[in-house]
Amino acid sequence: MTRTHPAPEVGTGDGRWSPRLWGLLLVLAGNMLIDALEVSVAVVALPAIGTDLGLPLTDVHWAMTGFAVGFGGLLLFGARVVSLLGRRRVYLAALLAFAAASALSALAQEPALLVATRVVKGFCAALTAPTGLAIIATAFPQGPPRDRAVSVYALFGAGGFTAGLLLSGWLTEFSWRLSFAFPAPVVLILFALGLKLIPDEETGKANNAPRRYDIPGAVTFTAALLALVYGIGAVPAHGWTAPRAAGPLAAAVLLLLAFAVVERSTPEPLVRPLRNAALIRSALGAACLNGSYLGLLFVLTYQMQTVAGWSPLTAAMALVPAAVPPAVTALASGGLVARFGAPRLIAAGAACAFAGYLLQLGPSWPLDYPARLLPTLLLVGAAFVLSFAALNMRATSELSPADRGAGSGLYQTAVQLAAAIAVAAVAALLASAAVPGASAAEAVEACRPALVFVAALGGVGLLVGLTGLRRG
Repeated sequence: MTRTHPAPEVGTGDGRWSPRLWGLLLVLAGNMLIDALEVSVAVVALPAIGTDLGLPLTDVHWAMTGFAVGFGGLLLFGARVVSLLGRRRVYLAALLAFAAASALSALAQEPALLVATRVVKGFCAALTAPTGLAIIATAFPQGPPRDRAVSVYALFGAGGFTAGLLLSGWLTEFSWRLSFAFPAPVVLILFALGLKLIPDEETGKANNAPRRYDIPGAVTFTAALLALVYGIGAVPAHGWTAPRAAGPLAAAVLLLLAFAVVERSTPEPLVRPLRNAALIRSALGAACLNGSYLGLLFVLTYQMQTVAGWSPLTAAMALVPAAVPPAVTALASGGLVARFGAPRLIAAGAACAFAGYLLQLGPSWPLDYPARLLPTLLLVGAAFVLSFAALNMRATSELSPADRGAGSGLYQTAVQLAAAIAVAAVAALLASAAVPGASAAEAVEACRPALVFVAALGGVGLLVGLTGLRRG
């Protein structure tokens, strides 16, 4: 006999949630927090990882970009897996894989194992982050109960980045490996609770229907992204025309062409083209915002710890002003969009981010936290407060209900791909401008090309935001 796991009961007659429903939300929101902090735990730990494993800037960035590649490269494939195998089964399997990958990454002595585990964790997040929201949509009744549950879920996601910075800053004082290990026991606890609380549901296919995962599409797309990131990182050491750099970049182009051919020929492709201006502008704007922000954090972490000698905890606390405002205002973001409109908020947020990046192009040594770094971080934090939720809402605002799932997947994929490519480019620019034996002032000055790239990304985001303002 097959054991079923019914949906948790709604609650008491006065509208309060039952303990079982609270438990389900705790599992889903807790895992969302873990997914969200996976990027920030790597930010602060990067210098320690590079020192311990002997990795240059062009390689150590994989601790960040590996997660983004797994998340963005396999997000659409993950949605297909969930639809065919069922939310409960996939969610629980992803939790176990995430815990195992966390333990292995903490024990990694070779860079290849560390990168592989980061990619696996990104894929697990691609399976659980959107699935958690879908479970909420079916387990909680429409109306205020579901709205409250979504708000809690979003709040935990927004607070995850800040929590990751602080936890990693503290744990890296002892060992960077602790920063990568601590999610494992937490996720195992969530798995144990999820076994009892996550409900079953019907899968997207009848038992006798063929299951088309489009594995060739997933493999070619993810391999193209890996080759692109690797090729970008190889340019500083070998040059554009060397086989070590040109080969992976050419392979990335060929793999993308192969992906396009696969998607055209398969009966059920991962990507359904949606020619919608609001979706395209929102995806591009969010990609510029996320990519430029993570690129900035990479540069600032390098300046604070590697050049200036700040401790991991001090560097983490210094970065918090950019991460706290979005977390604190997460529950008010919907009200802001309703009052001012998404196009205005998107343009205002992009302007704040661009202004903050321009501040970093001024005199850079010694590091002036109150007058230069702090204003930049506050402006970037304001950018996320104003525009991140607006970008999410605007992306699917003009799509039909049948297309919103596909549109959301394309949007989130763009955000994660930008993180991988932008961080890899920033690391390459830092490495190409670095001078062996340079003084601290010279080392910080050598960061200028990377900061110009970050500002250029922010400028593109501003242009996209102004275009949307003009049209909307």
